[in-house]
Amino acid sequence: MRRIKTLLTEVDNRSKAGEERLLSLRMRQGLVDHVAAGGRPIPPESLVGFKIVEAGQVVMNRMRAAAGLFGVADVRGLVSPDYAVFEPRPDAYNPYLLQAFRLPSLAALFRAESKGLGTGESGFLRLYTDRFGPIPVPYPPLDEQRLIERFLDWHGNRTAKLIRAKLAVLKLVAEEREALTHNVVSSPRTRQMRLANIVDHIFRRVDRESTKTYTPVGLFNRGRGIFRKPPTRGDDLGDSTFSWIEDGDLILSGQFAWEGAVALAGPDEAGCISSHRYHILRGKEGLAQTIYLSSFLRTSFGHFLLNEHSRGAAGRNRPLNIRTLLKEKIPVPPQSEQARLIELVTLEKRLAGSIAKLADRLREFRTRLIADVVTGKLDVRAAAAGLPETSELAGSDDLAEVDDLDEATDDAEDEEVAA
Repeated sequence: MRRIKTLLTEVDNRSKAGEERLLSLRMRQGLVDHVAAGGRPIPPESLVGFKIVEAGQVVMNRMRAAAGLFGVADVRGLVSPDYAVFEPRPDAYNPYLLQAFRLPSLAALFRAESKGLGTGESGFLRLYTDRFGPIPVPYPPLDEQRLIERFLDWHGNRTAKLIRAKLAVLKLVAEEREALTHNVVSSPRTRQMRLANIVDHIFRRVDRESTKTYTPVGLFNRGRGIFRKPPTRGDDLGDSTFSWIEDGDLILSGQFAWEGAVALAGPDEAGCISSHRYHILRGKEGLAQTIYLSSFLRTSFGHFLLNEHSRGAAGRNRPLNIRTLLKEKIPVPPQSEQARLIELVTLEKRLAGSIAKLADRLREFRTRLIADVVTGKLDVRAAAAGLPETSELAGSDDLAEVDDLDEATDDAEDEEVAA
């Protein structure tokens, strides 16, 4: 066991001109170029005072350390002033440390040592270096660390390959659904109607009880459905107001709708809750079926409308103006044409749910695997010795394709730079 402060030393170098490359810290991809990752350009004068990170240095998001939000810089750049930057000591091996920092046991310690305001998932708690440094981490010999990293990277690639194969099937179904939607829209009896006239904008207020447990939901981007967050006591839900969800609701993310964070609720989501940052729509009977609306908003034209009515300068966090969106006119086919979509949309939703459950199980297994390998409960040295070097493996991003945890950690906890 080694204390973290014997492996990492905090550095605090600030930009004087703000002209360095801005980096964003993501859950799976680590440190990435802010603009290349979809963030809006920020002028240099607004970046003065941001922290400079050099290639090879470790970055920690103080507020999300317990979730394993660490990264290693490949290039020189800037990160949020609220992040911590560490220079590794000569005997520190960064790839191993990033795996070790995701151990459930360390996550619990990171959470316990974080200080600040609030409780539960909504708390603004930060892990400061004076509390981070003394925490002990399992630290085998360097050659064994390299073998552990090689094995875990190999496993991550195999897992990602499986998920990508499943997603390829889902993509084909989505393409077929979009093609059918375009076909339905082209019906000669299709009318152009204002969205506000064919949907109900719903908010079923939740009167919270402090000791009662509620299950909030979030949305994956790119139309990949809904996920349920951990059950939370009413007094730990923060300051948001919440709405009840019912089977058949169309839910739009108030921050990431422009990225396709739109989903149809099913029986599994009935009785869950969504915060006021989400919008719930239902088609009016006799005019528009909610299933048709969900499919339309995931077409290229629907995506265009969502993008046009989402504005903001905080990276990817672009609020949806639901009032102006509801004023838009959209094509509304006859009910008989809309009904043609039901079977295909239902199939797509069922397939997406199946893949999400598989990914959850694989993620749970991988978390346990990392813990067992890093702590020595599972000896992988012999197996790893026969595997290719990490550099020879194709990049996996682990479960990045299905674990877009800048969504899966909720809109308010986006991993973008805090401007």
